Amino acid sequence: MIINSITQAIQQALGELNLQPSALKLEHPADDQFGDWSSNVALQYIKQTDKFSSPKELAAALVEKLQVILTKETDIQEMSVAGPGFINFTLSSQYWLRQLNEINQVSSIQTIIPPAGQGKRVIVEYSSPNIAKPFTVGHLRSTIIGDALANLYEVLGWEVLRDNHLGDWGTQFGKLIYAIKTWGDREAISKSSRPIKELVELYVKFHQRAEEDSTLNDYGRAWFKKLEEGDDDARSIWQWCVDLSWQEFDKIYTKLKITFTENNGRGYGESFFERRMEQVLEILREKLPQDESEKNGGHYGEGEDGAKLVFFEDKALPSLMILKKDGTTLYSTRDLATDYFRLKEFKPDLVINEVGAEQSLYFKQLYKIEQMLGWYKPKQRVHVKHGLYRFKTRKMSTRKGDVIWLQDVIDEAEQRAASLSSDNQASVEQIAIGALKWNDLKSEAARDISFDWDEILSMKGNSGPYVQYAAVRAQSVLNKREHQQLSIPANYDFDQTELALIKYLNRLAEVVTKAAEEFTPHHLASFLFELAQRFNTFYNQNPILTARTQDQQQVRLSLTQATRLVLSEGLALLGIQTPEEM
Repeated sequence: MIINSITQAIQQALGELNLQPSALKLEHPADDQFGDWSSNVALQYIKQTDKFSSPKELAAALVEKLQVILTKETDIQEMSVAGPGFINFTLSSQYWLRQLNEINQVSSIQTIIPPAGQGKRVIVEYSSPNIAKPFTVGHLRSTIIGDALANLYEVLGWEVLRDNHLGDWGTQFGKLIYAIKTWGDREAISKSSRPIKELVELYVKFHQRAEEDSTLNDYGRAWFKKLEEGDDDARSIWQWCVDLSWQEFDKIYTKLKITFTENNGRGYGESFFERRMEQVLEILREKLPQDESEKNGGHYGEGEDGAKLVFFEDKALPSLMILKKDGTTLYSTRDLATDYFRLKEFKPDLVINEVGAEQSLYFKQLYKIEQMLGWYKPKQRVHVKHGLYRFKTRKMSTRKGDVIWLQDVIDEAEQRAASLSSDNQASVEQIAIGALKWNDLKSEAARDISFDWDEILSMKGNSGPYVQYAAVRAQSVLNKREHQQLSIPANYDFDQTELALIKYLNRLAEVVTKAAEEFTPHHLASFLFELAQRFNTFYNQNPILTARTQDQQQVRLSLTQATRLVLSEGLALLGIQTPEEM
């Protein structure tokens, strides 16, 4: 690769100037007119030498060396010094013609992305809704961000296990069981068009009544204890809630084109680990010190009220409860059982939890315990944080019934998308879901989002439909070429818009790698939006099918074909389909 040749040459040039080279990183100049790659190496190393009075002078000396070292590197058209001492590299037209030809020789972008993860396995945990609660717009974030990350790691060659850690266990089910038995009508709920909303209303009613009578919380805890102990009545109601919930979950996942690989496509919910928790408790007792006198040392012991907790060394983190005083389990118990199962069953190189940012402390505690037990090393466990969907003046709350249901958002998106498509219902759905996903994925995941109907469903400007339309426009041009075989000329003088397009297309692999390594799908979204803009500029300024010369037509058709491939498959990595027409 040309970037490797340039990097090695810079290191050699530094050595010839008696400077000790370390890791170097090339970047793209902000403006294409300054070249294709840039290095600030002179600014980095000026303090290590007294032979040069300024970074600019050092940069000039390095360029002089590089011109000799890279004499045989014909792909470099020009090297120059800019600003306070940046070294810029401009690549030749022949180089860009070869890159264009390479993209057009493949049927999938996976062929042009280095398989950096080959031989490695990653578990991506995402979505993870709670049983007996419909999807709110808040569930959208983990679902689509996690899916995008799984897609990115897959295209980089990793073996990806997609897990949906369903919230199907815990004290909330004791509360719901009490509410169903006290106020519910199971037959009427089963016949309802939206049965899960009926269950949520019962859950909300429980919390409203509990504010007036706190003893209801004791009844809720007692029913969960019965559930954990295997009480037939409790288990029957719980299973009924699970079955009703999956009827609705399957509809949402089908609409969003979300799939999971684990446990027959449903993922390993918390209840799967019900009988595996005792093993983890035994490991905690065996592996961690039990001496409560060592208050500053990490140990597993009893709290003041009889609950079981893990205490961290030097109190670096607050203690984490593992068992309640009545012996019932918590998220932490089940998550430890989950991660031990993953370790023994799959031996992953990396486990990603895509969960809300409000859980940051909890995951620090959980990961630290797993390091204390020797299960995972640092950086093998990653919490990818997303912010909350909020109303402008308050948080959303399922417990209070103060939320926006995701199904309502999808329905509204489809109504708005109908104006951008023909009567093709498949295209309408693809545009609607594309708009919904894009307007989340285009920004950093960690930021909170103030819910606004027009913003979340935007179909103009920096939007999913804008990028989809660029891909559809490219395909419509290709459909008119009468299946002629493309032949890229050996020599060609690109015009400005053509060159801008091929240069940007060539960044795909580095963008995908960065988005995966930094767990930031928004980098790919930004790349695709910029690519769509560059293609639209190219399309509007350059005749393609009616180009003046055969070479010009072939290059422009090749650029159009490469753009269509990168846009449509790049969108697919974000979980967005490209419609046939718009």
